[in-house]
Amino acid sequence: MAPYESDDAVGAARDEDSRSGRRKAARYAVPVAVVGVAAATIGLVPALADSGDPDLPKISARQLIEKMSESDVQQLSGTVKISTDLGLPDLGGLEDGLLSGTAQGPGDGSSADPRSKLTELVSGTHTLRVAADGPDRQKLSLVERGAEYSLIHHGKDVWGYDSKSNEVYHGTAAESGKNHRTEPLATPEDFADEALKAVDDTTSVTVDGTAQVAGRDAYKLLIKPRQSGTTVGAISIAVDARTWMPLKFTLTPRSGGAAVVDAGFTQVSLARPAASTFDFTPPKGAKVTEEKDAGKAPEHTPKHGENLARGLDGLNVLGEGWTSIATFDTGAEGGRPTGSQGGDLGGFLGSFGDQVSGKFGKGTVFSTRLVNALITDDGKVYAGAVTKDALVKAADAGK
Repeated sequence: MAPYESDDAVGAARDEDSRSGRRKAARYAVPVAVVGVAAATIGLVPALADSGDPDLPKISARQLIEKMSESDVQQLSGTVKISTDLGLPDLGGLEDGLLSGTAQGPGDGSSADPRSKLTELVSGTHTLRVAADGPDRQKLSLVERGAEYSLIHHGKDVWGYDSKSNEVYHGTAAESGKNHRTEPLATPEDFADEALKAVDDTTSVTVDGTAQVAGRDAYKLLIKPRQSGTTVGAISIAVDARTWMPLKFTLTPRSGGAAVVDAGFTQVSLARPAASTFDFTPPKGAKVTEEKDAGKAPEHTPKHGENLARGLDGLNVLGEGWTSIATFDTGAEGGRPTGSQGGDLGGFLGSFGDQVSGKFGKGTVFSTRLVNALITDDGKVYAGAVTKDALVKAADAGK
């Protein structure tokens, strides 16, 4: 089916006199730097249960976004397939440790802690089972070979359980809200919410025909940057034609090839899940870690970590829209660990980057198929869903 008429979605997000659904969509007008980081976290293999090209009534992009903002699905269960193709270098498993260490807060160590366990979704192909019954009951299970990890929110309790290690992580919804999301970005709706934040006057938004996902008819919303210099090619969101809930999310890079992020249901039911779905009691013999204990600060934070924390506090965003670049100063000469501070680690990581220079001096660009980062020799960091040239230009302008 041919694409429907083009429609700029900005008006729907900015019209102060619009109805409540349109006002709700206004929160989507923020820089795309957020989308780059969020979308780089989790993705999905292509061609998930897509079949046919259903004949649906025409709808404009403005109308479709309004419908999405008004969608209020409270009960569902289903299966989501997830895979990511960021084009990261093969570090022989080292990346898992690095990512895990980054995700964990001070004092963490439980394999059931969602902040560390769910970093596994950064790469590879994964299957998730999801269930929800209102705002106080949700469950997400990561199905692995011979094991399963579950994250359960039931009332005030948040449980993480790793069957492989027989470890349990327990916190409360109030505690979790202070430090991290109760649920990870995992469903098409999670990704769609982040993507719609990028809709502004730097963006083209159209309805690009129809599709069928997990046996349900859907409209395809196509989001494309109007700016050059971004690594994002397009974002496609399949929206359920009855509930207006996102069923599938696909992000393709401007460089072409396979999708970087592609999240979609392979099976979904809108019936209320059984109440027992959200029940959890720690198994006999399981090691239980309480969130308040796992979050205790260490007696001493390394100097390099202190510098990095101070830099993140001073985070700035340069530019707008799809070419937004986040920048901060680590406060450390050399940027990445070298010499006595980092041993051979700095040289090892440097071998995966491209050496660049400019008015700013010298630095190293670390690239993926979506997000690139420039770390200068004087400790400044520039990162975004932009090209290497855009990072160098931003660093030069900062001098």
